[in-house]
Amino acid sequence: MQYIDVFNGDADGICALVQLRRHHPQQSRLVTGIKRDINLLKQVDGNVNTHITVLDISLEKNADDVQRILQQGASINYIDHHRMGEDITHANLKIDIDISADTCTSLIVDKQLQGRYRAWALTAAFGDNLFDTAMTLGQESGFSPQELESLKELGIYINYNGYGETIDDLFFDPAELYHKLAVFDTPFEFLQHDKITFTTLAQGYRNDMALAEQSPVIHNTASTTVIALPNEKWAKRVSGVFGNELANREPDKAHAIISNKADDDYLVSVRAPLNRKFGADELVSQFPTGGGRKAAAGINTLPSEMLPTFIDAFVQKFRN
Repeated sequence: MQYIDVFNGDADGICALVQLRRHHPQQSRLVTGIKRDINLLKQVDGNVNTHITVLDISLEKNADDVQRILQQGASINYIDHHRMGEDITHANLKIDIDISADTCTSLIVDKQLQGRYRAWALTAAFGDNLFDTAMTLGQESGFSPQELESLKELGIYINYNGYGETIDDLFFDPAELYHKLAVFDTPFEFLQHDKITFTTLAQGYRNDMALAEQSPVIHNTASTTVIALPNEKWAKRVSGVFGNELANREPDKAHAIISNKADDDYLVSVRAPLNRKFGADELVSQFPTGGGRKAAAGINTLPSEMLPTFIDAFVQKFRN
């Protein structure tokens, strides 16, 4: 049997796979990429001897390839928390999808495994900006405040590493970072034994965030803020985590981070207000290449001439 693991290159996708493979070790081909690379199943072919595990990428965005792979005879285990789109039923397709605003793929896996690798699930939840959910579950699970703070930092840094226009923008290829993490039962073991990787991510995050704090606000209302980032590697890396930081700082406001791309188009990250975690996916779905979840979503390529239209739609969507 050939095994293929397909996973988003952010904290949630990586930590979900770490949990599964600590619990069910197997030799598999890894298919991943930058966080924005969500059409990963285009890279996959299968047959009756192929089993594919898919983690943290939208079924809605990969529906055609799911159908194609099933027709090839492969079996698929699909675990996710993004928009599902039209229902797909097939004897070889197992689906566990929960689009609730307060969950993530790693928390879904955590339920399947009855909390066996909970520290990894909490790391992912922190990385997905589910701070309240992670803190509550972590406290209920007996983790100390210091331990939870360590998981929070690691989750943010792993998530930060997934952002970029290409793999070259990242400090670590997500597949490489997965391999560095997957040898440990807990994040605490990783933090103890691989200080170089952690320090690289921590220093990069702090440097990039310091630059992001100097970025101009191009539109501001009582309920929305739009910030522009330049076409620089640091800006591509920081776009998502900076949006999370702003959302935590002003939980009643929606935030959009507009990043210039090399072709003068834009990459967009949207964060719904933390106190009203819905609407981001609906907003970006109005634009080509838009996708995501209720609380956090993005547009991979927004044509420059559509920027005023996007800002208008953004303000209307999140008007108090």
